[in-house]
Amino acid sequence: MNASSPPASQHSPPPPPSRLSRIPWWLVILCLLGLALVALGLADEQYRTIFTVVGSGLTVTIRVTIIAFAASLLLGTVLALGLVSTSRRVAEGLKVYVEIMRGVPMIVLLYYIAFAIGPALIDGYASLFRAAIAAGLMPQITIRDFSFEWRAIFALTLAYSAFIAEIMRGGIQSIHIGQWEAAQALGLSRFKTLRLVILPQAFKTMTPPLGNDLVSMLKDSSLVSVLGIADITQNGKTYTASTFLFFQTYTVVAFFYLVMTIGLTLLVRRLERRMKRNEERRD
Repeated sequence: MNASSPPASQHSPPPPPSRLSRIPWWLVILCLLGLALVALGLADEQYRTIFTVVGSGLTVTIRVTIIAFAASLLLGTVLALGLVSTSRRVAEGLKVYVEIMRGVPMIVLLYYIAFAIGPALIDGYASLFRAAIAAGLMPQITIRDFSFEWRAIFALTLAYSAFIAEIMRGGIQSIHIGQWEAAQALGLSRFKTLRLVILPQAFKTMTPPLGNDLVSMLKDSSLVSVLGIADITQNGKTYTASTFLFFQTYTVVAFFYLVMTIGLTLLVRRLERRMKRNEERRD
């Protein structure tokens, strides 16, 4: 063997990862803990009751999250297009809104919109369309018609639309200016350039943070319990007020949220990997 030649170990490729190293052990451990809790719930009547009481708010939690995220995604898209507008006045005006929504704590927004903005909107509607309401052309709406659940959805939408707008603005501005110039050279308008060229490319970079925002909204939906909305957290709070079973009840509450948030996180990661594989195939 030539003394000047490097050792053979330097040329050998690294061994492929074993199957054990690819297993997400954190997920396995959490699944085992979850199965243990479910088994306890099936065997113990006290836990069965808690699962039933807390689980009755699952529909409300999912409904609030889905509606608020869909609305904030729509509003956030409009805000993002305004933030990248060529009009400085439009961009600066929307920036004020975005910074206010991002700077105020969610629970403060919930209280403010539920007890200040909500009644003000109803009063404004009654004053603006007083003649039409008196003539029977438009329905009369009172503050009771604006339920606390919809006020909470409204608050979540306003808050998260600001975060989504910033995500989309960053995604749009991450696309190289040459893409804009090429689209303009082909005669595409600014709107068509955004819709057909820029947004499809920016979506790849926006998917992970948008997924994180969805998970964050799911967790922040627990704050609607301060308005007395019968979601998972509120049902747990009501049950502990009469039974004082704090450990058992809030363990079940945490279990429900963990199942939903971890499930969403895994779905987002899978979507991200699939998009990456599709991009590699095209390359």
